[in-house]
Amino acid sequence: MIGCLKGVVLDQKGNKALIMTPGGVGYAALLSVGACALAQPGSEITLQTYLVVREDALELFGFNSSEEKTLFELFLLVNGVGPKTALHLLALGSVSEIKNAIGRGDVSYLTKVSGIGAKTAERIVVELRSKMKDHSLTNSSEKSSPTSDAVSDVIDGLEALGYSSIEARDIVKVLDAAGKTSEQLLREALRKMK
Repeated sequence: MIGCLKGVVLDQKGNKALIMTPGGVGYAALLSVGACALAQPGSEITLQTYLVVREDALELFGFNSSEEKTLFELFLLVNGVGPKTALHLLALGSVSEIKNAIGRGDVSYLTKVSGIGAKTAERIVVELRSKMKDHSLTNSSEKSSPTSDAVSDVIDGLEALGYSSIEARDIVKVLDAAGKTSEQLLREALRKMK
């Protein structure tokens, strides 16, 4: 199995990259959003990888951290989630944002991915809450709290107002959410968006 890949990025289009190793072998890989940000043509890159072996194809998936790869592998354990869907799930946000959403049972967060319906999202939440603890992806101090629920509400509110998911998450990161309601945070976020 190919567990790690180091080389120079020859080409990158969308989430696909061609990486040439020092030994002269070129690998085509599907990359997570985090890995895409690092994969600029001409740059040297080191990726954690996961190889999917099928009857008709070999697909290599690349990640910029072992946490991303571990979360990807956990998604694959859920019935109805394949490797491409797992990669799309990783695009929802950072590993900590995704694990917090799963930890608080935020099904609507997961259903933003094409191909993930309410039933599959519920299955992900039920099956992965305990598995993430076993794989050290969750912090015992990071339980669902009124603050994390308020932040999630603000992200949903901003998206409903037409802001992209990325814009909403970026603005929420700079807010001080301690002790504030969803409404207060949303007003503050809208002021910063102007």
